[in-house]
Amino acid sequence: MNLSKIALLLALASLGAPAFADDSASTAATAKTPVETYTYDTHLDIKRVISVTDVGDQCGPVPAQMTYEDSHGQQHVLEYQVMGTGCSNG
Repeated sequence: MNLSKIALLLALASLGAPAFADDSASTAATAKTPVETYTYDTHLDIKRVISVTDVGDQCGPVPAQMTYEDSHGQQHVLEYQVMGTGCSNG
């Protein structure tokens, strides 16, 4: 239980770190990439996954984002719904 709280704290802390970074080139590249919302009709051309956000500790569907590179070398950000990890079966 404590390990999961520590992992969640570290994950949230690492999300704030880029806000203090002074790397304008990578920030500009990420800011220019529009967030696409996944639907069943979405054609996915994923060559390499760059990053995936952590799933929240909530019960029910929560948004997640995946940053990936397609076969043409273009970077995309895809938002989709996943089931949270906070549901208990008891």
